[in-house]
Amino acid sequence: MLSFKEASILLKKISPLLSPDILKVIAEMGHQDSIVLGDANFPAQRYAKHGAIVLRADGVGATELLDAILQLFPLDEYKEQPVLLMEVPADQQVKTPIWKAYKDVVAKYDDRGADAVATLERSAYYEACKDVYAFIQTGETALYANVMLTKGIV
Repeated sequence: MLSFKEASILLKKISPLLSPDILKVIAEMGHQDSIVLGDANFPAQRYAKHGAIVLRADGVGATELLDAILQLFPLDEYKEQPVLLMEVPADQQVKTPIWKAYKDVVAKYDDRGADAVATLERSAYYEACKDVYAFIQTGETALYANVMLTKGIV
């Protein structure tokens, strides 16, 4: 049996970061379905209780995975900001340089560029996670590195 990496490599132009399970999930998703790329601290299993699929991408950085997914995944053109980041609470002094990297990746694939990206207050973000189709738990160690994508029309 092939490993995930070997199976992905057998398809032309498909990133080896996209396991067969990830490819299946993003193909199954419909217009306006959302997926979260969670950082290593994200409680994905808690939200799986609401029926969402949870996949793992251990050791994979969220920026690299975002880039691989957006090569295949259209962002929702009817939603003003189809990319959501979790805001840092006001009482925390956490820097989020990864957000710029995310915006740069989004700009490669969406004409709205950084304008397609918004932040959502922490508790509102978690509430939105209750309606997510799938979560991919990455190995990303940056704090507040969770990114929610809403799929558009292919």
